[in-house]
Amino acid sequence: MSAADWYAHKSLGDGLFWIQERFYQSENRANIWLLRGTHQDVVIDTGLGLRSLPEYIDAKGLLGKDPQRKNPLLAIATHAHFDHSGGLHQFQQVGVHSAEVDALANGDNFETVTWLSDREIAEAPSPGWRARHYKVKAVQPTHILQEGDVINLGDRQLTVLHMPGHSRGSICLHDRENKLLFSGDVVYDGAMIDWLPYSRVSDYISSCERLVGLVDSEQVDQVLPGHYNTFGAKRLHRIASTYISRAGTCPAKFSTFAWSTLAGVALRASNPRSAC
Repeated sequence: MSAADWYAHKSLGDGLFWIQERFYQSENRANIWLLRGTHQDVVIDTGLGLRSLPEYIDAKGLLGKDPQRKNPLLAIATHAHFDHSGGLHQFQQVGVHSAEVDALANGDNFETVTWLSDREIAEAPSPGWRARHYKVKAVQPTHILQEGDVINLGDRQLTVLHMPGHSRGSICLHDRENKLLFSGDVVYDGAMIDWLPYSRVSDYISSCERLVGLVDSEQVDQVLPGHYNTFGAKRLHRIASTYISRAGTCPAKFSTFAWSTLAGVALRASNPRSAC
């Protein structure tokens, strides 16, 4: 299958594109965001990497008429989980938070929580492909990100917000001028996952408190999440506030512990560290 067949995209205007993997039919299918700038273009999250994302972007002309005048395309992972980081190895420039650099550099498929089944792939990307052989390929990040870093695209800037909880290196990218928040898996319009390896509920509560603060100070109008559809500030406030109110309750703590234990066992069985 060609890259042109594997991916599909939609223009949201103002140099912003929403890309998805058509044949990865799962709730784990991540949104891929391409944002063009006058000086630098960025891809935010890269999907599974089963077909060449740079090839697709080039074939569809998404970088405009003269992409050579800019710096090489920068791929940023909002966190290291497989559904977001699987295609990072296809790019010359790769950015990730410092807390998850080693996971990517070592190809640690336990920390990337690699978990893929054949039934999630509606059409195999190549003859004989099987999910059990899939692994996130090791990649050495060229841009090690920290809280407060600013990624200059020329006509717009993205500020790195370290928002751990879902994973230890989870980040949001905030376009302050346009009040856009690329949120990764820190927040999306669905159940918040806080029971994976390196998840931490206390960190997640703090991150959600920051999200509420962004809304209260009118710094966010639209959220472009790691999964599902985009949503506005009012919905962001509700999702984050609901998590804060429920996370500390006894039923939530028990559920998180149970899921965390099961997830750890399953992921260690399928991704032993000796095989990373």
